[in-house]
Amino acid sequence: MRASINFLAAVVVTALVVLGATIFTVDQRQHAIVFQLGEVRDVIDEPGLYFKWPLIQNVRYFDKRILTLDAAEPERFITSEKTNVLVDSFTKWRIIDPKLYYISVAGDESRAKTRLSQTVNAGLREEFGKRTVHDVVSGERDQLMELMREKADLDARKIGVQIVDVRVKRVELPSDVSESVYRRMDAERKRVANELRSQGAAEAEKIRADADKQREVIVAEAYRDAQKMKGEGDAKAAATYAQAFQRNPEFYAFYRSLEAYRNSFNGKSDVIVVEPSSDFFKYMKTIGRGGDNTAK
Repeated sequence: MRASINFLAAVVVTALVVLGATIFTVDQRQHAIVFQLGEVRDVIDEPGLYFKWPLIQNVRYFDKRILTLDAAEPERFITSEKTNVLVDSFTKWRIIDPKLYYISVAGDESRAKTRLSQTVNAGLREEFGKRTVHDVVSGERDQLMELMREKADLDARKIGVQIVDVRVKRVELPSDVSESVYRRMDAERKRVANELRSQGAAEAEKIRADADKQREVIVAEAYRDAQKMKGEGDAKAAATYAQAFQRNPEFYAFYRSLEAYRNSFNGKSDVIVVEPSSDFFKYMKTIGRGGDNTAK
């Protein structure tokens, strides 16, 4: 009885071992290649439960997800201006043909990364050599990355890999180059500043000269108009005096004499020496004709 139980247990264990060696699962994040005696028998891309022949068949899994190839250190490239730049980049890739991937690089991810790294670096070196520092930093950066992705993808397809994206994270100048570039930029900015100052000074002089010219013109025109108005006033005054003189010459002479007296004796300390018989005292003398009153 005990022997029968032991035998049954052995059969069950053997069946479980054989079943475990026969059944395998494929995760949705994986590719699976079934090998039979070392040769590729089948490629499985869909997740699920599968069977294989024990002992003569084995399964190897490959990642289906997007993987990242990040440069260990920035690479030194030369631009079209013969300027050295340090470029830090990364690449996104994934396996799309597991069988070709296994045949090309023996399924070794490190070998695949080495191949992709060489391809991307060679492409970047070529593209950077066609562009200036400004182009690779901002001008044509997006265009460069897209072109680089297309070129790298063409080569990656040969090993069953798709290049999803190539990105340039950082572009920097080496320390020995940065200092000279900064000095050149500083000199250029100073030159531009001096040029702008010179232009500003020239414009200021031009504006001042124009303002002085306008001032002279305005003053001259104002003086001309003032003299014209003064002449017209003098003429009108002379005409008024002439009319008054014609109407009453005696009164006009008397009025002019009063004006002369007022102007002559304006100050208390003024002294004037005039002959008493002078016409200046005509209206200050006593006039008596035919009972006329005395005028003083």
